[in-house]
Amino acid sequence: MVQNQALFTYTTEAGQKLHVVHGDITSEHVDAIVNAANGSLAHGGGVAGAIVRAGGRVIQEESDAWVRRHGPVRVGDAAITGGGRLPARYVIHAVGPVWRGRGDEAALLRSAVQRALALADSHDVRSIALPAISSGIFGFPKPLATRVIWDAVLDYFAEHPDSGLRAVRFCNIDAYTTRLFQEEGLRRTETNAE
Repeated sequence: MVQNQALFTYTTEAGQKLHVVHGDITSEHVDAIVNAANGSLAHGGGVAGAIVRAGGRVIQEESDAWVRRHGPVRVGDAAITGGGRLPARYVIHAVGPVWRGRGDEAALLRSAVQRALALADSHDVRSIALPAISSGIFGFPKPLATRVIWDAVLDYFAEHPDSGLRAVRFCNIDAYTTRLFQEEGLRRTETNAE
């Protein structure tokens, strides 16, 4: 099992901490973790499958109940369930776009991230772990996904200065994605220093 390791920290003007973490999102000790979900909340593979394996079948059962009540989650939106046996109290299921090169993917990914953060705020979440949504089997190019996710989080905090969220952990299991998040954070730090 990979030991989670924070490799980089960026602090916003309002004091929120954005950490780049290499490790397993299912072992993050935060109030909520974000799942890279599909609209039907069928958690079979990738991050979603790992979350259900670690947190228990109850996460899939709650997801099924959510879809029965509300219908499928739209691309660019998110839903919330309990965390089952995970260290996190909640799982926020964000539905990012499948990459098709149509031009609307960045806006939809941004929306999915910001809807996840808004759901977190509405449930008094103070810390959240977030993977590289859409950049796995959905095919969103990882370097672009990384930039969009960083922008979405920083813009959310700029637009919601009263947010109760104090920490966002960009948590990914693979070294390449983690390095992209770290490089993006360093680039932003250098830009702010100029």
